[in-house]
Amino acid sequence: MTKQATTPAEAVIGQAIDRVDGRLKVTGRAKYASEFPVEGLVYAQGVNSTIAKGDITRIDTAAAEAQPGVIRVITHENALKLASPDADRLELSTTSIAPVLQSPEINWYGEWVAVVVAETIEQAQYAARLVEVEYNRAEPKVDFAQDAGYAPDVQPKYERGDVDAGMAEADERVEVTYRTPVEHHHPMELHAVIAEWEDENLELHLCSQMVNDNAKGIADTFMIPKENVRIIAPFIGGGFGSKLQAQEHVMLAAMAAKMIGRPVQFTVTRQQMFTNTSLRQENLQRMRIGATRDGRLTALVHDTTSHTATNKEYQEPCGAASKMLYKVANNRVNYNLVPINLPYPWAMRAPGEATGSYALECAMDEMAWKLGMDPVEFRILNDTQVDPSNDKPFSSRLLTECLRIGAKKFGWADRPLEPRSRREGNWLVGYGVSAASRQAPLQLSAARVTVYRDGDTVTATVQTDATDIGTGTYTILAQTAADFLGIPVAAVTVQLGDSRFPISPGSGGSWGAASFTNGVRAACMKLMEEIKVAAGTDATEGQGIADLMDDADLSEYAAVGSAAPTEEFKNHSVYSFGANFCEVWVDVDTNMARLKRILTVGAAGTILNPKTAYSQVLGGLVMGHGMAFMEQSKVEKQYGNFITRSLADYHVPVNLDLADVQVVFLPEDDKIANPMGVKGIGELGICGVAGSLANAVFNATGKRMRDLPITPEKLITTKIEPGVTVSR
Repeated sequence: MTKQATTPAEAVIGQAIDRVDGRLKVTGRAKYASEFPVEGLVYAQGVNSTIAKGDITRIDTAAAEAQPGVIRVITHENALKLASPDADRLELSTTSIAPVLQSPEINWYGEWVAVVVAETIEQAQYAARLVEVEYNRAEPKVDFAQDAGYAPDVQPKYERGDVDAGMAEADERVEVTYRTPVEHHHPMELHAVIAEWEDENLELHLCSQMVNDNAKGIADTFMIPKENVRIIAPFIGGGFGSKLQAQEHVMLAAMAAKMIGRPVQFTVTRQQMFTNTSLRQENLQRMRIGATRDGRLTALVHDTTSHTATNKEYQEPCGAASKMLYKVANNRVNYNLVPINLPYPWAMRAPGEATGSYALECAMDEMAWKLGMDPVEFRILNDTQVDPSNDKPFSSRLLTECLRIGAKKFGWADRPLEPRSRREGNWLVGYGVSAASRQAPLQLSAARVTVYRDGDTVTATVQTDATDIGTGTYTILAQTAADFLGIPVAAVTVQLGDSRFPISPGSGGSWGAASFTNGVRAACMKLMEEIKVAAGTDATEGQGIADLMDDADLSEYAAVGSAAPTEEFKNHSVYSFGANFCEVWVDVDTNMARLKRILTVGAAGTILNPKTAYSQVLGGLVMGHGMAFMEQSKVEKQYGNFITRSLADYHVPVNLDLADVQVVFLPEDDKIANPMGVKGIGELGICGVAGSLANAVFNATGKRMRDLPITPEKLITTKIEPGVTVSR
């Protein structure tokens, strides 16, 4: 028998193959949460509060219930009893309960106050407008800037050394505050769910990044065993963190389905995604940095004040990079949270790292300017191979290499040190740099691999509850199985996003690719070893799986395997690193800033598929661009509602906003991270980007932009920094 061969194009890991699910998507055959055909399906539409704080005093559903097709209107007066939190403010996590319609209290503008269920979505939408709600309105608190707040347990204060002594030792000091605004996730796929009960068992088609954790949150909310909840999520149209937890609209759909005895579909509208599917919180970050004349850091203090909801607690870790990115003996990272009447914040792509790296990398640039040092050399001078936050060695750290190689490829040596010294016609031209870091976790992840033999041909099916949020999970898992089974990629079928499959950690936190692929690798290796034992022979080197299955008289075989962090992993700090270089032009008259080119160099271990990896980093760069120049959710402070309520006024970058984008991956073999050497890149791509752009604006204009986004109005009103020569 001739063993099944893999062609060079399919061999496999590290090749830039097309997405294996691409044809399904472009032909419309990939089914998302709201698209599954379910018999007897009806539709739900949520009703939002029109105050930010107070209580419902009267709710009249008669007119809505009288409409044709309306089946039920559910309010706090007739809702099912759900689990309640143990504390006044529920500490949010991926397994959190999400009780809804349990009281007349209103905590923010847009909070769910009712849900209408009807035979058609149009009937539900119309009837929802007829629900009349009266309130006892209280004065909302929507501004937190002057409030000291409280120290959250979820992000405790961190300190090493003596920061006061470190600041006293410094020859130069930077003490400034940076602001990042509220942002919203806005994945292309709206949040949606189809919920159906059979006795005490609940099945949901759900756009869920983490099906196992979401199943627990839903089960705990309805006070039923987790085994009674099945989530099906084969395709997800983006999440950016907003789909990490099962939120209130999921519970509304499940509640409605339980109460009427029919499957219910609930889709959150684009406008409701501003108030009902979480957001990135506004952060005020006070940075204090001290350094000697020769550029050695002596102290670094990063204090963050943020807001949370009055009934839910979340704090993004803005100081994560400030603890570990640079060698500094005296360091403090502190947080304060202020409860206000806005929707609850939650994780958004690189939570903490994206916002915190903006403040850190801008402050580093400000210090380099004060010292008269090149900002690349300043960062390299303060590099370290030991994580100063825990004294663990890094499993690998190529930050200096990213900076040096990036500087060479970008042409950094030609950058003028003096701001406002390069001009092209009516444009001031500036160049910026930032370092980037993102923890590269590995979590317990399992998979089932089943192989089928038909003569000389072997095919395989991979099953895991891991999800593909547009990152290419189907493709990299097919590549992994093909590589470790020795069969073509086309012979591998990957099945994802079903909570009945072996458990993975889900998609989020830049742990997905590393965890999923190592879990599949483990299952493939276990399967091969068991088949070799069944064959009863000592397999020769290179003997294929078809030969082994033939020797063992097997036509089908399955194995489940899992991967988890090793002790060596736990004894190291495991991170991905990168560097961003950009060129920005600012119009002298309009102060409109335009990105001309951007280069990012990343060291992220084994690159499983350069094509999907490039796509991930490109997406991060685009989001970083939006963070720097346009994205912000503005609040109307008298009523507490968002003024920006659609993609017409919440601006995100489009193709015309981007120019020359280059992505370089450095070769990196880090087997301490995991056996396959895979590290996360999905969140690394956004880290530091806003900082590099703000630094480029300073180099172009001499103006420090410490309040994002950088708009023409802010550039016009911001003064040129002292010490900058105003010659143009």
